[in-house]
Amino acid sequence: MEKIQITTEYIKLDQLMKWANIVSSGADAKHVITDGKVLVNGEVELRRGKKMRIGDILEFDGKKVEVIAG
Repeated sequence: MEKIQITTEYIKLDQLMKWANIVSSGADAKHVITDGKVLVNGEVELRRGKKMRIGDILEFDGKKVEVIAG
């Protein structure tokens, strides 16, 4: 599982996907999120602006990314 460090209170889901190189653009993130292909903490997440906080886990296309404190 990849770990992404943040130094802020949260990072938005679509920004996290770009930061972790899971998608190449915000448009790509929007499409996979609204298509129901992204899980946050094991549940389908349809909001691209979902606030991802420390300890949250993103899952997409066999990849897992955990948000950790930086």
